[in-house]
Amino acid sequence: MILTFSAVLLFGIAAFVAVKTKATGAGAAVVLFLFGFFTAGTGADGPVRDLVRAFARFLASLAT
Repeated sequence: MILTFSAVLLFGIAAFVAVKTKATGAGAAVVLFLFGFFTAGTGADGPVRDLVRAFARFLASLAT
C-alpha cells in the first residue's frame, strides 16, 4: 500500500512543530525555508523540487 502526501502538508507540519517547540538550528531553518518555498510556488522552485525529489529517492533506496 502506497500513501502519498503533499510536500506542503509535510513541511507545514514540520514548520508548526519547529515554531511551537522554538527549535533553532540548521534543521529548523531548512524546514521553514522549504515550507515557504513550496507554498510560494515561485519560478525557481524547479531546482529545489529536483533536489528534494533526488533526496526522497535516496531515502527510498536506503529502505530497499
